[in-house]
Amino acid sequence: MLSRLMSSSIRSLDRECNCTVRLLDDSEYTCTIQRDAKGQYLFDLICHHLNLLEKDYFGIRYVDPDKQRHWLEFTKSIAKQMKSQPPFTMCLRVKFYPPDPAALKEEITRYLVFLQVKRDLYHGRLLCKTSDAALLAAYILQAEIGDYDPGKHPEGYSSKFQFFPKHSEKLERRIAEIHKTELIGQTPETSELNFLQKAQMLETYGVDPHPCKDVSGNPAFLAFTPFGFTVLQGNRRVHLLKWEEVTKLKFEAKTFHIYANQKEDKKIILTYFAPTPEACKHLWKCGVENQAFYKLEKSSQVRTVSSSNLFFKGSRFRYSGKVAKEVMEQSAKIKRDPPEIHRAGMVPSRSCPSITHGPRLTSVPRTRRRAVHISIMEGLESLRDSAHSTPVRSVSHGDSFMPSRSQTVDGSEASTSAVISDENYSPSDSVLPTPVAEHGMEMPLARHLNGAPCSIDEEESEAGTSKEGQATEFGHSRREQRMVKSRPATSSEVEELNKFILSVLRLFLVTIGLLFALLLLLIMLTESDLDIAFLRDIRKTPEFQQFHFEYFCPLRRWFACKLRWMGGFLVSEAK
Repeated sequence: MLSRLMSSSIRSLDRECNCTVRLLDDSEYTCTIQRDAKGQYLFDLICHHLNLLEKDYFGIRYVDPDKQRHWLEFTKSIAKQMKSQPPFTMCLRVKFYPPDPAALKEEITRYLVFLQVKRDLYHGRLLCKTSDAALLAAYILQAEIGDYDPGKHPEGYSSKFQFFPKHSEKLERRIAEIHKTELIGQTPETSELNFLQKAQMLETYGVDPHPCKDVSGNPAFLAFTPFGFTVLQGNRRVHLLKWEEVTKLKFEAKTFHIYANQKEDKKIILTYFAPTPEACKHLWKCGVENQAFYKLEKSSQVRTVSSSNLFFKGSRFRYSGKVAKEVMEQSAKIKRDPPEIHRAGMVPSRSCPSITHGPRLTSVPRTRRRAVHISIMEGLESLRDSAHSTPVRSVSHGDSFMPSRSQTVDGSEASTSAVISDENYSPSDSVLPTPVAEHGMEMPLARHLNGAPCSIDEEESEAGTSKEGQATEFGHSRREQRMVKSRPATSSEVEELNKFILSVLRLFLVTIGLLFALLLLLIMLTESDLDIAFLRDIRKTPEFQQFHFEYFCPLRRWFACKLRWMGGFLVSEAK
């Protein structure tokens, strides 16, 4: 009896698993879910924990063991999607950026979107000029510490905040000046709204970059925004296709195609190459979801799309959520007292560190500044050495930070400190969506000096399996390329080979099935009474005569006998 109880309890434990979700304020929500629980169940638990009703803008993101990002599909089992053993670690992120943050109904929703855009600013996904950067940072400062107080905020206090991947002392002084003189009296709610309204006017608002290469082999980043499909190269936006112009998104292996119709019936096809087939599939699914969310009028208009024109090949996917118009209509019906918001305030953050304590060390600790600079230089060198027609520095944003080639060779501390031009600030000079720190002896020191966990680990920490970086750099050196070629086949390559074999087998089976169906149709036509010339010629051949008398007629008599027996049996049963 006791053994049966123990075995049943063990089986119940096996059916459960722990799950940790990192929220936008870097707090963690931990729960226990059933192994067969679907993504929607976990998402509803998080939204209930946050008291969030306008939840359709958000999603849960995770990273698989191969360091590939995914959005958790709410209609499928969590355990089957994770490709790893529990406990599972995921992140709550904004999946669909609201086109107009001021139109959001509730303050709690705006606050969460504010945290996401602040994160984008810090990780270099939000491009801006120096004047815009100073204003955005001042809004963050006002929202976090309130009005300037000489007794609480000593000289250089703005430098103890990390708003961007890198910034100069002149920019820090400008941030403090705006905070002291222009934002007095603004509440955190007002500062956050002003921040979002300013960010929403920038070209890269809502950008979640996917690293790719164009047909010439030049690095590029593809992104989907509330306003359309965007291509970024260097600090420049080279393409913007509005959602109503995009007609089809298609991928095959590593190749991604965008079909669009522009003015005067001008049809264009853009082709890009992702680093892996899994990355290309993730890019395609993100594009399908964003197009459905922002373009369609009703969720009933959503259709299942295929990545290929052939019915027996490719992936099929269907967006399962609401569209933007429905979300706005549903938000307008919300009638409740505004929920209480617990702002992070002075609490240090892993991804966007708040005010730090201790001696003034400039905005970024020296060791971390050097690590960020190394990844910046690798990206810039690869882009500058390529036959790239797009300039590295932004045409519309003036002169950006462009370190000399000698700085990458010199290992001294003076050469590793990135100095920003006073005329312009662009946090994406690194050509990388997120700077990647070196994993060595410098990392613990950087964490200690900053007084908070290193913010550079923010994106790769979603994996939940390790703290290794998820760098998507295309500017590898020749030596690194030779090392990659000499490595044994990875799980993604094996999976790609298996997909190819399954595709060939599927094609073979479909061909055999079609031939069999055509043969049956031909036999039925020749044995029928149709008087057609080519059928008469077939009936006169000796082969058909032999088939008719030796095979077809006996088989027909056998079927007729069986049918009569079945008919007689049913009649007798009825009586």
